[in-house]
Amino acid sequence: MNYTQNEKILQIKETTLIVGVGIGSEKHYARAFNFRGVEYGKLLIFDNNAEGIAKLEEWTAKIAKSNGFTEVILGMEPTGHYWFNLAENVKKNGMSIVLVNPHHVKKSKELDDNNPTKSDRKDPKTIAMLVKDGRYIEPYIPEGIYKELRLAMDSRWRLVKELSAIRNRISRWICIHYPEFTKVFGDWEGRLLC
Repeated sequence: MNYTQNEKILQIKETTLIVGVGIGSEKHYARAFNFRGVEYGKLLIFDNNAEGIAKLEEWTAKIAKSNGFTEVILGMEPTGHYWFNLAENVKKNGMSIVLVNPHHVKKSKELDDNNPTKSDRKDPKTIAMLVKDGRYIEPYIPEGIYKELRLAMDSRWRLVKELSAIRNRISRWICIHYPEFTKVFGDWEGRLLC
């Protein structure tokens, strides 16, 4: 959905728990904050699998229950394909998923400690603060037949691209090794010019 930044900020209420997640290939890092930037709990390190996601959900539910939060917004960077599994699984459990621009995360790192270095402990806080300030987008995650259609279109696009690359390699090879081939055949797939 297209919201203005003000509308995004207004979605973050006093009863909203903001969880920033630093995405990694095997391990993710999470920190939880309220709408004012006050941190709750300690850094959570969890695996990118079903057990790790269950650990995140348990940790989030415990913080939300003990502090009176009624809704959870999970913010993350769209790092490669590593965030797909996490987003799909936590969405099923009623958490809102939002994405922050990796460029904004990189540029915002210095705000806390005047140090632009990247760390697994620092990234989740930076992500959560961007979410708090309304600097996020809500991804469209297709379900059911729409998910299958997207996967089919991605596969088709990849195959068309690979086929084009193979055709170009064969044409190059023919031009280098058999330049007279095109005088006999219309193209390398075998049609005669006669």
